[in-house]
Amino acid sequence: MTPQAFIAKWRDNPLTERAGAQAHFEDLCALLEVEPPRIEGEYQYERGLIKKSSASQGWADVWKRGCFAWEYKAPDKDLGAALKQLMVYALALDNPPLLLVSDRKRIEIHTHFTGTPSEVHSILLEDIGQPENLQKLHWLFNAPERFKPRTTTYAVTEEAARKMGKLAERLNARNHAPLETAHFLIQCVFCMFAEDARLLPEKLFETVLNKSNPDGAKAQSRLTELFTAMRKGGDFALETIPYFNGGLFELIEVPPLTTEDVVQLLDAARMGWGEIEPAILGTLFERGLNPDMRSQLGAHYTDPATILKLICPVIEQPLIGEWNDTRAKLARLAPQFGYEKGRKKGEFRPNEARTEGQSLFNAFLERLKRFRVLDPACGSGNFLYLALKTLKDIEHRANLEAEALGLQRELTIETSPANVLGIELNPYAAELARVTVWIGEIQWMLTHGYALRRNPILQPLDHIENRDAVLQIPPSPPLTKGGMDNVAQETSPFEKGGLRGISEPEWPDADAIVGNPPFLGGSKKRGELGSEYFNALNRVYKDRVPGGADLVTYWFEKARAQVEAGKAQRVGLVATQAIRAGSNRKVLERIVATAPIFEAWSDEPWINNGAAVRVSLVCFGDGKESSLDGKPVSTIHADLTAGGGLDLTQAKPLAENSSVAFKGAEKNGAFDVPGETARQWLKLPNPNGHANAKVVKPWKNGQDIAGRPSDTWVIDFGVSTTENEASLFETPFAHALVYVKPERAKNNDANRKKNWWRFGRNGADMRSGISGLSRYIVTPRVAKYRYFVWCDATVSPDSRLYVIASDSNIAFGILSSRIHEVWSLAQASMHGDGNEGGRPTYNAKSCFETFPFPTGLTPALSRVEGPRVTASPSPQPSPLKGEGAQSIATTAAQLNALRETWLNPPEWVDWVRTKEEEQAGFPLRPVAKPGHEAELKKRTLTNLYNARPAWLDNAHRELDAAVAAAYGWTGYTPEMPNEEILKRLLALNLERSAKKS
Repeated sequence: MTPQAFIAKWRDNPLTERAGAQAHFEDLCALLEVEPPRIEGEYQYERGLIKKSSASQGWADVWKRGCFAWEYKAPDKDLGAALKQLMVYALALDNPPLLLVSDRKRIEIHTHFTGTPSEVHSILLEDIGQPENLQKLHWLFNAPERFKPRTTTYAVTEEAARKMGKLAERLNARNHAPLETAHFLIQCVFCMFAEDARLLPEKLFETVLNKSNPDGAKAQSRLTELFTAMRKGGDFALETIPYFNGGLFELIEVPPLTTEDVVQLLDAARMGWGEIEPAILGTLFERGLNPDMRSQLGAHYTDPATILKLICPVIEQPLIGEWNDTRAKLARLAPQFGYEKGRKKGEFRPNEARTEGQSLFNAFLERLKRFRVLDPACGSGNFLYLALKTLKDIEHRANLEAEALGLQRELTIETSPANVLGIELNPYAAELARVTVWIGEIQWMLTHGYALRRNPILQPLDHIENRDAVLQIPPSPPLTKGGMDNVAQETSPFEKGGLRGISEPEWPDADAIVGNPPFLGGSKKRGELGSEYFNALNRVYKDRVPGGADLVTYWFEKARAQVEAGKAQRVGLVATQAIRAGSNRKVLERIVATAPIFEAWSDEPWINNGAAVRVSLVCFGDGKESSLDGKPVSTIHADLTAGGGLDLTQAKPLAENSSVAFKGAEKNGAFDVPGETARQWLKLPNPNGHANAKVVKPWKNGQDIAGRPSDTWVIDFGVSTTENEASLFETPFAHALVYVKPERAKNNDANRKKNWWRFGRNGADMRSGISGLSRYIVTPRVAKYRYFVWCDATVSPDSRLYVIASDSNIAFGILSSRIHEVWSLAQASMHGDGNEGGRPTYNAKSCFETFPFPTGLTPALSRVEGPRVTASPSPQPSPLKGEGAQSIATTAAQLNALRETWLNPPEWVDWVRTKEEEQAGFPLRPVAKPGHEAELKKRTLTNLYNARPAWLDNAHRELDAAVAAAYGWTGYTPEMPNEEILKRLLALNLERSAKKS
């Protein structure tokens, strides 16, 4: 058929809608020379045949899997109604990428690709022969992906957030209160979305700005009038405005606007706001509107697919399981569905089977309507939106599948913003969470062809609360003449030595709890939160959450308590990987005992405050089957490992290992100085007659061990030096006065403010442990490989190092062996960023104190065996007792000597120190010989273990064999599975801990 013949036949064709649909499509196939629909389930007419009144019709008049769904209307009929029908049934049609509607005079192609804005391509009958239109029609059948928009909804949302962020910056620069600015711009965001979603008259918001330009005062006045009309509904500029409110327009304070403000708002209003992505909307807009987060605006955000790893097992899977049970019952009843005559003439009523089926279906819908999801750290609402979307998707699916079985489909969707509850401390985020949920709800309803709720359009969301989720702090009284500072001092709920009215807050009952609680390490809580808040947490959660646990664990404990009390069924929360180890694991152990972990992802990429990190995702509660990292398992332990007999969480700290391993000191300030500067300071006199070498020392952190030495030194005033005593070291003190004190003045920790010249955590226990030693053992807390090295006793170790207080080659050898490595890796938490997987984090409590050393060879015992060895680039073994112990010492010393020679070849390195360094007893420093600087930079432990040359592997194997022999493992070989090593060590740990108890 030629285009001319096609146009002539269908220009004024009298066939009805039903009669003309298939005839028109058959002719179109002839025109395009493609096969017509003839394959049931793949390419057919009347896809999904169901009964509607007395007529039969499909969900779509024509359907081709993976390509399109097509609905016809009679000429000049409403194509919008046809499109709405396709949108309602898109799920049942396997979500085709293209939705087509036609009245035979016009063909409209609506793109329906996930994650992209919808675009419309229209082809008029008279233009069907144009080459570009024929090409588009061919693509429908063989290349639907050619219609996929290049812009994504994520890109649209990022651009919108960027523009609103710039405007927020402008307004705040004129001393507008940031919260008031944010509230106004959030109102604008919703208006721009509402006009594109046709909730406001078309382009109304844009017109208000355009007509006001360049007069900012007019824009301010007119926007105030518009917002006022939206509060309760009413007239504005000859237009009838629906009743929106829901709380968003309760407070109206449009700030004074300049011409530039109006121009920027107008530029933003011209974007496609109907296509923004709710899953990331709140996150990006919080960054743009909150001055404290603006630097993160261009940073990454968490992929919604990762969030769904919690949403699916906690919300979707159990509800789908319930629906599948209900659907199975309906399927058994469906053949008997029918109607019977009533008593009145012409009356027909459902028979018993249909009545029972409808009752079962309605009960499931009521279950969904009552289902509640709580996010107790909801941020700007991405979890809440995805939870609500999941509930609505389930309800929609149930509707379609019930209709396919012959029941009456509900024309409304009952799940709504009332289903999601939130708690959020940050007021910016709390308001954005509400808007995210509102926009997500409206967008979902329109996309799926359902009518919106009215009067008001926005349901009140007071159940997304702006408050603290883990401490209930009484509100401060009104300000008095004394001002804010006096009120804080006189009426603070944090009383000295006690708490005034502070308690554990209640969480609302919910079927499911999900969320991403704040990440803050246990060692940083006091400094970041302040001593008063830190002490309050410890008091309120005494005996439930260890004081040294990360902040995130309080949310885990409260959620556990909700499950135990029957106030929640399932929980899915995000945590740092440290949740699996140390004091954090105590919280997971309580969970395993009362609300078992049924699904977990031990190592996942995540975005926290714009930074790429690695996390663990943990689901617990009444799950029926267990899954770890996507694989079915029988049990999940508190360390997020699986298995039947091997549960390393049973391992107990051993008394003989206590007070041996310590974390290095934590500076909490700019105490570090370059080596050249420090060496100049060593020459300077002081009024107290003491050398600066008493307080200026070589310093090492994890990077100095894993990489090349940085020659960084540190000002270390020790544990108890007073400010007056410190000031007598004139130059180092003056440096600290300038570079440390101003920053310490901002610290929330009162002790760190007061003792600003000393380290924030001075490591008194560690200093005591290594006193009297000429050297000690260190390992980086976070490292790709677990290796141990010697450190001179005069060197100050950073908090990124763990210090083992022993100068014995026995201890060094056992720790450097595969036996300890396997144990420490199994007991470690993981730390990392990006998408590269985490790096093991060594921890004294879980990795060292639980490790059962060979009998009689713990570091505390081996430390006193024989004379101590003076530190040198290649320490020699001490004379030690016992053939097995001597073998470990010898092979350990050999490993260390080989490594040191590789790291610092004599041909490339000179060992140097100044006269002052020598007098102070500071160690020699390796310095590259001329011409070898570039080569030496590559000589690092990380690079060495990346390559793992044969000599290194052989040295480790010899050491491993010596250590295994000390355990009495006569059958040890390098091929022994890690699982067997762990099994033996765990048995030894349990045996020793049982004897002690």
